Amino acid sequence: MKTLPIYLTLFCTTLLLHGCNMFDIHPYSGKIDGKTNINIQNIIRIERDYSQRDTIRYAFISDSQRWYNELDDFVKIVNSRTDIDFIIHGGDISDFGLTKEFLWQRNILEKLNQPYVVLLGNHDCLANGEEIFEKVFGVPNYTFIAGRIKFVCLNTNALESDYSTPVPDFSFIERERLTDSERFDKTIVLMHARPTSDQFNNNVAPMFQHSIKQYPNLLYCNNGHDHSYQQEDIFDDGVTYYGTPNIGKRQYLIFTITKDSYTHELVSF
Repeated sequence: MKTLPIYLTLFCTTLLLHGCNMFDIHPYSGKIDGKTNINIQNIIRIERDYSQRDTIRYAFISDSQRWYNELDDFVKIVNSRTDIDFIIHGGDISDFGLTKEFLWQRNILEKLNQPYVVLLGNHDCLANGEEIFEKVFGVPNYTFIAGRIKFVCLNTNALESDYSTPVPDFSFIERERLTDSERFDKTIVLMHARPTSDQFNNNVAPMFQHSIKQYPNLLYCNNGHDHSYQQEDIFDDGVTYYGTPNIGKRQYLIFTITKDSYTHELVSF
């Protein structure tokens, strides 16, 4: 019987012994290194530190999937300020749903001095991105309360959904309206894709608007996805939707909510 040449034998032996270390992680692997379940950990911080505040100020960014340097610069700018309580990212952390995209962006956001939470974007749903998102950041529908304001964060990326779970989830919206009702008297609803966008199931848009308006004192809504600054009363019912530019435009929104009113500003950096 013929034997393999010595160099081929050594190569095959090396593959057998060290194969797992010779190749990089598969782009769609569910293996996560580093911090996970970030949203709930930061929500605990937000609710602990800002439950009794009369004034809440947060930064709203979105769509950082292609702009790593700009996101890093945003973090540096916000860290240099002392007046931002927390940051909300409106989704599209990834471009193609790749594991490394989520981890790279997470590692930049983890440099923030302030707590932050991330919404699910439509690009985050590509491939098995939603599974990675849930491991790194958490469930796609969640709420938290700061300064007697309930922040209702929703998955509205219906175009990417197979409808194995409802998008938007009206049961969740109704349930959270009644949960901890004694702790909040104002509401802000946040989503990646707003009604009228290509990702939103606009067959249910009027029902969606009716449902969120049942919350106490709905101040306004935040959205990303459209990559531009928006300020529009979509349904002509007094509820303004504020969209933030993608971070590649080096812009973000700041909202300041007081006991009796709120203001917002578009910040360039």
